Amino acid sequence: MVRESKYYDILGVSPDASESELKKAYRKLALKYHPDKNPEAGDKFKEISHAYEILSDAEKRQMYDQFGEEGLNGQGGMGGMDAEDLFSQLFGGGLFGGGGGGRSRPSGPRRGKDMMHHLKVSLEDLYAGKTSKLALQKSVVCSRCEGRGGKEGAMQTCRSCNGNGIRIIMRQMGPMVQQIQQPCTDCRGEGEVISDKDRCKHCMGKKIVSERKILEVFIDKGMRDGQRITFSGEGDQAPGIIPGDIIIAIDEKPHPRFQRKGDDLVYEAKIDLLTALAGGQFAIPHLDERVLLVSVLPGEAIKPDCIKVIPNEGMPTYRHHNHGHMFVKFTVEFPDPNWADAETIAKLDGILPPRPQLPSFGEKQVDEVVMADADGYQTQRATSNSAYDEDEEDDGRGGPGVQCAQQ
Repeated sequence: MVRESKYYDILGVSPDASESELKKAYRKLALKYHPDKNPEAGDKFKEISHAYEILSDAEKRQMYDQFGEEGLNGQGGMGGMDAEDLFSQLFGGGLFGGGGGGRSRPSGPRRGKDMMHHLKVSLEDLYAGKTSKLALQKSVVCSRCEGRGGKEGAMQTCRSCNGNGIRIIMRQMGPMVQQIQQPCTDCRGEGEVISDKDRCKHCMGKKIVSERKILEVFIDKGMRDGQRITFSGEGDQAPGIIPGDIIIAIDEKPHPRFQRKGDDLVYEAKIDLLTALAGGQFAIPHLDERVLLVSVLPGEAIKPDCIKVIPNEGMPTYRHHNHGHMFVKFTVEFPDPNWADAETIAKLDGILPPRPQLPSFGEKQVDEVVMADADGYQTQRATSNSAYDEDEEDDGRGGPGVQCAQQ
């Protein structure tokens, strides 16, 4: 029986907890409430560190179990080690900013790197919203050895680098001495070594293992290309390190029918000449499986490259879910040559607006000409130019076609 259980309650362990259970509980709580990660939990962090300082010391723990906090007076109960120093001592000063020579105040646990992943999303899913599952590989702390790499106490500080993970090599270069810093080869830059027989069989002493993680990524309506979704603390794990974030960047897939412009959509519609002049209807398959039946009013006279708008049929705006507009750019398809006889074409004179009057040419000579298709003429011209170039190359002079006359 213990007289008080306050310090045990703070760490969330029972009074008969072992040394490894105390250390495990402290590690978990200290990482959670460290001021660098949780700025508003400074007092909580000091309370946790003080409780662990007492219970991790066999003499102080025995005194506390028998006489409670009153029995610790004069035994470091109210003073003791600074909370940051205790944290650095447990997690390793080399990991959190402390150098190999001299003692520097730690700045808290190192934060792991963020992991960026790109997720290709169709315009339909950005319009309607969707939850996608993304599978990825990440490093997690080995559960078998709890991130120790082997049996408790088997991991030793590397003597070659004194736990710094780096070695300084001096090279003589004539009268000068070159100082080179490189990772320690004995511990592979980790600052710790462990014998093969004591290594964890699950992680082989690496302290971490690879794990397949499934993330559910919610694509909200109206999200845009390049927008990021952050999963805080889901990055790679490592002992004594606060995991970074997993960041999902949206890659919008090109769409065969629509072009997105912010919250608006642009649709290129092809209509025939009759619909352009006399009116009619055409269909636009939308992104949500609806079909918009669009009417062209009689006499509206849609011209090529004309742009019209269908209000509120664009993309939903992010979070607010209002809608932008759909802009329709028209291409007018004209009939094939010789599509009607002379009598039918003559009727157009009484239907269409009259032709504009030709300007006055005065005394200028006027020649009437007839146009032909340009394709054949362009091909002929290209062939003639090619033959001309070949003649220039074969004139035997090896230079330009025109040269200065010799004196």
